[in-house]
Amino acid sequence: MITALQSTPLLLLLALLLSGRASPAVACLVALVAAIPAVAVSLPEGSGLAGFLGEEALRALFLAAQPIGVVTGGLLFHAAAADAPRESESPADARGVFVACFLGGTFVESVTGFAVGAVFALASLRGMGVRGPVAGALALLSLCLVPWGGLGPGTALGAALAGQPAQDFAFVTGWFQVPWLLMLVPLGWGLMRRAGLVVTPAEAVAQMAMMALLGALLLAAHVAGPFEAAGILATGPILLWALWRRNPPRDAAAWRAAVTVLAPWAGLACALLLARSWQGAPAWRPYPALPSVPVTHVAVVLWCAAGLLLLRLPDGLLRARAALGRARRPVVAMLLYVLLARWLAGSGAAAGLAHALEASLGVLAPFAMPPLGLLAGLVTGSNVGSNSALLPVQVALAAAAGLPALPAAALHNFAGAAASGMGFAVVALICGLLGDGTRPVQVWRLLWPSFAAILCVGWVGVALMRQAVGG
Repeated sequence: MITALQSTPLLLLLALLLSGRASPAVACLVALVAAIPAVAVSLPEGSGLAGFLGEEALRALFLAAQPIGVVTGGLLFHAAAADAPRESESPADARGVFVACFLGGTFVESVTGFAVGAVFALASLRGMGVRGPVAGALALLSLCLVPWGGLGPGTALGAALAGQPAQDFAFVTGWFQVPWLLMLVPLGWGLMRRAGLVVTPAEAVAQMAMMALLGALLLAAHVAGPFEAAGILATGPILLWALWRRNPPRDAAAWRAAVTVLAPWAGLACALLLARSWQGAPAWRPYPALPSVPVTHVAVVLWCAAGLLLLRLPDGLLRARAALGRARRPVVAMLLYVLLARWLAGSGAAAGLAHALEASLGVLAPFAMPPLGLLAGLVTGSNVGSNSALLPVQVALAAAAGLPALPAAALHNFAGAAASGMGFAVVALICGLLGDGTRPVQVWRLLWPSFAAILCVGWVGVALMRQAVGG
């Protein structure tokens, strides 16, 4: 009976999102109502239900304010910077498609989040004449760095929910991410061939080398600077080199135009690195057990940078209003998801579910972690939603199975984020932009190797963790 009550909020959330009959915010509101009896039966004896719900709501507001600040700041910055580096319209070739999807779209997504990178990549593909389900699938490959998308609000939140240092949490996530990135390159080749493009052996080697370099830069960026900037630092240099090789500026005017487009993005990366270098910056920490918010927080940097850029523009206020208007619904959903996570984790309901799963599956229980992470990302369509919905359960499951906490939590962050880039809402968005009758199932049929690769990496990771602890 207790397990049924504890599982009801998550089952309702998944069912409503899968049905398509409820928005993320409405589905989470229903789950929150169902969570109250789950919390009541999970709290230690003598704990007050009303006091717990109110106190955890305040903690959730504090936690959610950080990713909300990053998301809104990223949208404001994108609105202010206006134009990202983009492929000029030209006939499609394998190198151009790779640059548009794996580099250009990924770079834009690293700064903005919200699947803007896929929208950018799709526009570039259409400019090159690539259409239909293949174009949609290729565009979605640009969402291959979701843990660092929008400067990593979901990863930061996941680290807080798991009780792990954010920098270490992101770095370990990268070790799961890199093998998956390399597996995506052959998938990209298959999609290019479906689009009628020739991928020569030399081009295949070059693309694999660029992706391997991207992966190496992604990991190195965590050693050299803040994890929030890792996506920018990994994709930016390779993107610049690839764009220069394809279309180098021919005269002074072309150089000035290139500098004008790139300067805001380069300035943002430098500002983030400088902010992180300030050790001991003043910080607000109302809860000792939760991460503090320093004045150098990435959200503060984003808002300041976006504000400076917007003040220079005659239509800056209109751009800001439009950007914040787009953020309204995701912000509400984000807050509700974090509240649900705090109620379930703090009450012990998440731990109870994990122990029940561990008892029913026995030694195979840890191998349920990758499919659970994939499902969470696919349904919620965001890293924040995936971590809020199931990370507390996954952490408790790992603890019950004796797995180390940091890599187990990072595994969920990887699987949920990777699947969220192919989630229901994101694929529906891309199909809508295609406007040619392409249905989501047609896109998913082309992307099934990506789902298989997520599970493969996840299961290998679980096996290595079990081996490390002697399981």
